[in-house]
Amino acid sequence: MTTLFAKIVRGEIPSDTVYQDEQVTAFRDINPAAPTHILIVPNRVIPTVNDLTTDDEQLVGHMVLVAKLLAEQEEIAEDGFRLIINCNKNGGQVVYHLHLHLLGGRPLGPMVVRPKA
Repeated sequence: MTTLFAKIVRGEIPSDTVYQDEQVTAFRDINPAAPTHILIVPNRVIPTVNDLTTDDEQLVGHMVLVAKLLAEQEEIAEDGFRLIINCNKNGGQVVYHLHLHLLGGRPLGPMVVRPKA
């Protein structure tokens, strides 16, 4: 299975890559929702959170630690940042290749807009 993100990981599509190792690749979102908006993706395609297995525990932990490192490098760690993983349509997932959003650089407001009663 190939995805837009898999093509970025392989260097087939240009990106502003800020980190890459044997497990993950991180690059700036092309349509940022905050001054810092970086996507951290596994180098192998895992479509959604629902497709994770116990074999992926270390990988998911690594993704979070890479996000922490990048937040420090982007100088947003002290003021605060948000990590988001969307899952499937109602969760807001658009690209079906697991990815962790690192957002920061401004106050981000409420996590979810609550419906009016």
